[in-house]
Amino acid sequence: MPSLTSSAAWPVQAPFVLVLVAALLYARGGRRRGPGRRDPRERRRRDWAFYAGLLTILIALDTPLDPLADTLFAAHMTQHLLLLMVAPPLIVYSAPWLQLWQPLPLGFRRTVAKSVARDRWTAPLRALAKLLARPLPAWIVFNVVLVAWHVPVLYDATLSNEAVHDLEHTTFLVSGLLFWLQVIDSPPVRARLTYAARAVYVTAALLVSWVLAIVLALASEPFYSAYAHLAHRPGGLSALADQQIAGGVMWVPGSIPFTIAIIWALYHWLEPTPDPAVLARHNGHAVRERGRDVEREEYAWNRS
Repeated sequence: MPSLTSSAAWPVQAPFVLVLVAALLYARGGRRRGPGRRDPRERRRRDWAFYAGLLTILIALDTPLDPLADTLFAAHMTQHLLLLMVAPPLIVYSAPWLQLWQPLPLGFRRTVAKSVARDRWTAPLRALAKLLARPLPAWIVFNVVLVAWHVPVLYDATLSNEAVHDLEHTTFLVSGLLFWLQVIDSPPVRARLTYAARAVYVTAALLVSWVLAIVLALASEPFYSAYAHLAHRPGGLSALADQQIAGGVMWVPGSIPFTIAIIWALYHWLEPTPDPAVLARHNGHAVRERGRDVEREEYAWNRS
């Protein structure tokens, strides 16, 4: 592993450029954003969530964690968790879609929107997007991506081929976004599941990650030849100990985002529903007050 003070430990790669572009587009879109009806505090929370999501991607891919992952499985597992279970829910919560889209040139937006919506060659993309927007396909993709990339032959390929490694990270992030869009409302996208179903949905994914973590942690021999054949390893860890720590990383820290989502969903599911009569009285009172305001405005206008 390179020294923390060397440039090799702080690689400036494609993810850094993409994150920078996304941050600039989001900031510009925020300046063009109207006052709207959203609570300013909520807007600030969403802004912070978006930038935190981008920072998480940078930590995973453009810090010493990235070169460390070449020699330490636990570091590589940390990257996986950041790209699957930390960055995606933060970005989904921030609901950045329109704010990223609006700063682009109008002509470009019209051309792309028309092509995506009407052209024959984009029909397969529309069908795929419609399929992956459904809860079950998104859940399957998320968990297949998680498990498949930990199959030894695929995992070793990520360490020997940079293109495969980049593909792994891209699929982690994309599948994470698809999964968390089914759990967290991200206007204008709304999750289709009820809160109770969201809790079950996340719990099922949590169990899959637990099974994988247990397999890694309780194995009697290392699974990945790329790590097993290393002559030296940071901290003097054996390949097996490194794999067991990686399993523990997935098992414990990796469970935290899932647990937060489950508790949040259950809280909203169990939240007491206001009495409909009270709501009706409140709405009726609001309508009457608005009517009086209109009458006063009309009276003032006529007097002037």
